[in-house]
Amino acid sequence: MEYYVKSVVPMIESNYGNFTTVEKNIADFFIKNRKKLDFSARAVAEKLYVSEASLSRFAKKCGYRGYREFVYQYEKTFVEKQETITGNTRMVLNAYQELLNKTYSLMDEVQTGRIAKYLNKAERVFTCGIGSSGFASDEMGMRFMRIGVNINSVTNPDIMRMQTVFRDSRSLIFGISISGLQEAVLYFLRESHKRGAKTVLITANNRLGYENFCDEVVLVPSLKHLNHGNVISPQFPILVMLDIIYACYAEQDKHKKETLHDDTLRALEGTKTRSVRNDI
Repeated sequence: MEYYVKSVVPMIESNYGNFTTVEKNIADFFIKNRKKLDFSARAVAEKLYVSEASLSRFAKKCGYRGYREFVYQYEKTFVEKQETITGNTRMVLNAYQELLNKTYSLMDEVQTGRIAKYLNKAERVFTCGIGSSGFASDEMGMRFMRIGVNINSVTNPDIMRMQTVFRDSRSLIFGISISGLQEAVLYFLRESHKRGAKTVLITANNRLGYENFCDEVVLVPSLKHLNHGNVISPQFPILVMLDIIYACYAEQDKHKKETLHDDTLRALEGTKTRSVRNDI
């Protein structure tokens, strides 16, 4: 059974910050709509009191050649939804499933392959974030360290700024910021890129200008447009994307990385055993 279908809605959400007021009105319609309607340019323009030219500009900002291509993709994956959520458990599980579907829609496997190659070539890897993104950064650092990556997680803004001084073409920097506005993270990426480092931004908001200092912008779903998004951990969409990158990287030279992973587990178990003996 196929659980996942490509949807245009996550792409609308990711580019929301780039829209004009009129385009945000159009975006809100397609994000919130749950009914099968006449989605022709004329019908939608009349319904929203906008011009067909505005629909075309909106579609192009979403990455499509025009409104016709956009609405074809929208209709192709549109499923009329019935709001039948009952109970907190079902509400939370449905929210997670929606996030997984959105992750699938945003997923770019070619991009993931490029990032895995960056990881293979880099001598030093840094991942950075603040707040919830900082927790995800620490998790990434711990996981990739266990399969042989020379990686450090940085969650202090001052240390981020200092670390840029030492970056060069042998470095790879991952910046994690759901909003895409965390200045310390952007500074780390921007200044490291100037010094020749490869840079990857993981964010839910695709903003103009990132291409000037980010080799890759990895989009994750936003909780902002999700019903009951406030009950979902903001780390979840980041961790799912990091798992996908991890799986792609671990597949290369798989035996060696599995051996390193097992060796680190044994090392940790040895530490726990000694701690228990010392307590006795």
